[in-house]
Amino acid sequence: MKKTLLLATVFAFAPAIWAESLAGLWNATITVSGTEIPFKIEFAGDGSNVKGWFFNGDEHENSTGGTFENGSLVLHFDTYASVLKATVKDGVLDGEYSTRGTPIPIHAVRAVRQPVSNGKAPDISGLWYLEGVKSSKHDEQAWRFFVRQKGADVSGAILRVDGDTGTLTGSYKDGKFVLSHFSGARAALLEITPQNDGTLTIHLSGQHHEGAITAVRPEQARAKSLPEPVDADQHTGVTDPTKPFAFSFKDLNGNLVSNTDERFRGKVVLVNITGSWCPNCHDEDEFLPVIYNKYHARGLEIVALNFEEPEQLADPARLKTLIKEYGIRYPVLLAGETRSVKEKLPQAKDWDSWPTTFFVGRDGLVKAVHAGFPSPGSGDLYAKAKAEFIAEVERLLAENQTSSR
Repeated sequence: MKKTLLLATVFAFAPAIWAESLAGLWNATITVSGTEIPFKIEFAGDGSNVKGWFFNGDEHENSTGGTFENGSLVLHFDTYASVLKATVKDGVLDGEYSTRGTPIPIHAVRAVRQPVSNGKAPDISGLWYLEGVKSSKHDEQAWRFFVRQKGADVSGAILRVDGDTGTLTGSYKDGKFVLSHFSGARAALLEITPQNDGTLTIHLSGQHHEGAITAVRPEQARAKSLPEPVDADQHTGVTDPTKPFAFSFKDLNGNLVSNTDERFRGKVVLVNITGSWCPNCHDEDEFLPVIYNKYHARGLEIVALNFEEPEQLADPARLKTLIKEYGIRYPVLLAGETRSVKEKLPQAKDWDSWPTTFFVGRDGLVKAVHAGFPSPGSGDLYAKAKAEFIAEVERLLAENQTSSR
């Protein structure tokens, strides 16, 4: 009898005990410009050692610290200088995710098995061109859209000249594909409806373009003489290719670093215009240390010119977190506010993409410029971008020409 009473008491209080634990996967939404964008978030730990992470395809954007006590959750994401504050009650999470001074409403419930697709999904895998885009870039009229598909499940990314949306994921239901994404910085919702003529009608919310876009296969676009996506290697240049690419800014220790310094003389130098606030820059920040470590001994130097918000210039905590996160060992300079790039770097011609990398040869002159950088969500296009970066570095390292600067 006592044992029965004890078990009854435990099960009576079990829901309250379980509700206090965050551990596990949650289905969440954020509200951007009035649109609810679904995504997933997962938690582990409890008390003063709780952790959480957003998903970017197979990658995680991890919290850097947090607490969960008495139903109150606080999670810090220092790589974006962002914080999630929420309350959890009866298995429901409600609160705000604040990033760059903007609070975004967030709502979540524990994840449950999703319903199976109703109907055979058409094949939309591969590369598409998105036509009729409204871009702030001076010559963009089309974007690339890369899709991977397994049955009704799809993933992919929209690739603009400055980088992509991160990995969007979703499935087919009721005659359309619904894909979404939020990894702590980028947010997007795509509703994709296949058309009888082989095109796709895409309604995009939460990203750089709001509204309907038509997707066509590259061969269809060429047959109809539609605009091609911008070539990231031709988008930006220099005003005078016969002059060295000049820079002179302080590093995080207050030391002045300039293109005329001895450490850069006779070296191949990648000058990276970037910002710690920029998710596409984070994608490149993960890649550049890899090639720096591989080619530095052969004469490669990299220098990051970071343009930040005023508060981050005063206290670059976010940037310091990124340097540690990605193991950056090359010079990272505080170049100024984001709005000051064209003033600080007048040799950059037609610059408007975060990030942008200038490839400087051993003679101190710019040999190539690459605008933007994709993420793994862009699939083959991501692999191609990395391969082209490496090929250009190897080509410039092979040149024996040296010159004083």
